[in-house]
Amino acid sequence: MVLQPARGGYRSGLDAMLLAATLPESATGSVADIGAGAGVVGLAAACRAERVEVTLVEKSPVMAELARRGLALPENAPYRHRARVVEADILAGRAGREAAGLGDGAFQHVLTNPPFYPHGHRASPDPLRAEALSAADADFLPAWMRACAALLDPGGLFTAIVRPDALPAMLQASEGRLGGMRVLPVHSRPMTPAKRLIVSGRKGSRAPLAVLPGRTLHAPDGGLEPFAEALAAGTANIRLDP
Repeated sequence: MVLQPARGGYRSGLDAMLLAATLPESATGSVADIGAGAGVVGLAAACRAERVEVTLVEKSPVMAELARRGLALPENAPYRHRARVVEADILAGRAGREAAGLGDGAFQHVLTNPPFYPHGHRASPDPLRAEALSAADADFLPAWMRACAALLDPGGLFTAIVRPDALPAMLQASEGRLGGMRVLPVHSRPMTPAKRLIVSGRKGSRAPLAVLPGRTLHAPDGGLEPFAEALAAGTANIRLDP
């Protein structure tokens, strides 16, 4: 269970559940949920994989406090000993990250739902929502990805959910850092362009890029596909590795 803003701000939903579903139930080691907001991805990851330790990393003091309060709920007691909240800006440079307790190479998994809209897109008048959804400048996403890659240990896995038009910048930022890139399109309905991509890569890998078969959320009649129902129930599994 999580606490989310009652008014304004950004409330996590489908994208968070898609991202959490990529973490195998058998995963071990340390997981960083970067840009965690209220902590939906990270808490879902802790619930799915019983042998991981999760760090919820959030820049906004308001959202970080919601994550702390959510983690303190009685319903989250089974995960509390395996989860922590770190209020930090991962774009503050290596020294800034280390000062917050986020050492380079410290994580085996990085999950991130970065701001969805590119710089220049019409931003929300709500400052908290705008910060969560809109990139601050043109280099924001590449810088975000480079920082996430720095946090991974050799062989660690990076996974993000982004707009399709973000893919070129992500692939360019991954050069020399991540390989074995996997791209999974997520379609709202059959035979329509994907509005989201799940993108993953492994630190130090030299494997080639692969585009995986897409997943669809709604049937032609508008009803939920079984995959989407499993997402809502927290039981979906998205396999990205070959």
